[in-house]
Amino acid sequence: MQRLIEGVHRFRATDFGGYGELLAHLARDGQDPHTLFITCADSRVVAELITQSEPGDIFVVKNVGNIIPAFDNVASTNSTAAAIEFAVSALEVRDIVVCGHTQCGAMAALLSGISRPEEMPHLGRWIEVAAPVRRVIAEQYGHLSGAEDRCRAAEEENVLFGLENLQTYPAVQRRLAEGSLHLHGWMFKIATAELFAFDAGSLQFVPLVAGL
Repeated sequence: MQRLIEGVHRFRATDFGGYGELLAHLARDGQDPHTLFITCADSRVVAELITQSEPGDIFVVKNVGNIIPAFDNVASTNSTAAAIEFAVSALEVRDIVVCGHTQCGAMAALLSGISRPEEMPHLGRWIEVAAPVRRVIAEQYGHLSGAEDRCRAAEEENVLFGLENLQTYPAVQRRLAEGSLHLHGWMFKIATAELFAFDAGSLQFVPLVAGL
């Protein structure tokens, strides 16, 4: 906690990290992010850092496993669905990125189960939203015997699962039909900080290049 407090004081003492003027502008005129960036709550995945974005550029949603529920997956609360609707309909973002990552604990738990489930019932129910990913791994990736390889496949399939579920939202459907919204699937490799994008032509995740 002391590190956080010291960081706050350094931030304020240096003109808000050099962003004083930009933050004042954003406070005065409001936010206008160009992209909704949905990624995992994993502390090693920092959307603004890996995209070199500034305040106001991207609307970031982080949840355990970067899981995207379908529109009709109604729960007592669904903050991810609420954020999708707000970003698409109110903020009118032009792009949505679903960004998975390597070494994802949520995908490992999806495949092998949660330790101490009695202590984490909410986590268990949340991860089960991605149960279709587990079925895909069982049905299509039987040739993978190693747990690490199966988890990597699940991490990629979960991104595709999220892209599919995004298209069940009426607001997303409308914007896609208008051609004013574009969806992107990314994978972040933690060890090397590489980014890979899903290529619809090859049906593979390929190194991210300009224009994808």
